[in-house]
Amino acid sequence: MKRCDWANSSALEVKYHDEEWGIPIHDDRLLFEFLILEGAQAGLSWSTILNKRNGYLNAFDNFDAEKISKYSEEKIEELLKNPKIVRNKLKVNGTVKNAKLFLDIQKEFGSFDKYIWSFVNGKAIINSWKTVSEVPSTSKESDAMSKDLKKRGFKFIGSTICYAFMQAVGMVNDHLTSCFRYSEVKELQS
Repeated sequence: MKRCDWANSSALEVKYHDEEWGIPIHDDRLLFEFLILEGAQAGLSWSTILNKRNGYLNAFDNFDAEKISKYSEEKIEELLKNPKIVRNKLKVNGTVKNAKLFLDIQKEFGSFDKYIWSFVNGKAIINSWKTVSEVPSTSKESDAMSKDLKKRGFKFIGSTICYAFMQAVGMVNDHLTSCFRYSEVKELQS
């Protein structure tokens, strides 16, 4: 079975690629999870974050933005000692700040889903890449998303992070055309 080249390094990456990557997500909690995990990846490999994903789910109350937005300094200090997550003070503090801003967007737009999918006019972008070298790390949509999120005060939300987020949550289909998931995901995105 042919899959995207990046997905063949470990069983965890194969599972993530085959079952999650690129499937359109419209659930606010899951969108928040991916936003935080993609930001946590900054400077690290995605496999590092995948390996710590369960640790993140446990440490950050299953990515409940309401709970995270109320974390105390003591809770933040506790997180910084947790080896099951990336113990970077800027990233942990950024998660708390992003949770508060995420809730603001929900209030303003009715849902984070409605806001975030507006950057692709509510419809996934279907690409047709043949090789990994063709897949971009940013796009005009990820540039616009990053700019707007930064203006709102979000942290760890550069255009490359936004593009990886878009790939993960199905806002773009960047499975290679030779990948068995390409047409399956394309069906879900239509």
